[in-house]
Amino acid sequence: MNSEQLRHLLEKVKSGDIDVGEALDQLRFMPYEDIGFAKLDHHRLLRRGFAEVILCKGKTPDQVAAIATRMASAGTILATKAGPEVFEAVRQVAPNARYYPLAGLIVIGEPPPLVTEGYVLVVTAGTGDIPVAEEAVVTAETMGSRVERAYDVGVAGLHRLLDCKDKLLGANVVVAVAGMEGALASVVSGMVDAPVIAVPTSVGYGASFQGLAALLGMLNTCSPGVSVVNIDNGFGAGYMASLINRRTGVKR
Repeated sequence: MNSEQLRHLLEKVKSGDIDVGEALDQLRFMPYEDIGFAKLDHHRLLRRGFAEVILCKGKTPDQVAAIATRMASAGTILATKAGPEVFEAVRQVAPNARYYPLAGLIVIGEPPPLVTEGYVLVVTAGTGDIPVAEEAVVTAETMGSRVERAYDVGVAGLHRLLDCKDKLLGANVVVAVAGMEGALASVVSGMVDAPVIAVPTSVGYGASFQGLAALLGMLNTCSPGVSVVNIDNGFGAGYMASLINRRTGVKR
């Protein structure tokens, strides 16, 4: 239930179109609904401005489909870490669902109008980081942000990043996605006055420890203005970037 639906319900009670008992029936599953294997937070859309996101990892396709069915009234629904088999199950109950295989995301419903004239810039150190970056891109777009991309611009060829100077300086927030040693976030933060969200990825060789080296490198950055999300958490970065972009509100 979103704010407009709640307002409409209260207006119907006020006008006498429905009685209090009927309204209570409609509010019965607010703020959450227990469906046995999950407790769905229907109130989150009112609290946070975006519905609860479905993490598909660890859930069966049927469980994801059942959750999506019960959340249908929430408007735009986002499901993360989804494989093709999960999408097939969701599409049976939500024919308008769209699948982004590179990002591993399912989006049900249309994204809201752009909330700001500004944009989020997502940059990657290498091509191998693109799947995590695309998770951030689709998440931010689904939340109503305009997103620009600059991929494969890591510190091994710094001139590639410098060629993106105009995009970097114009962004309201930058998401820097990198594996290996994770140096990209520090370099980007040293160039811009916008917040930088660093995303370590599990891309790298043995001593990268599946992204731990990049995570520690980003946490130990000497450049101020960098926040760090978990390894391969493109969703978390895209969500935070969109919140920042929404509050910034104007084109830089």
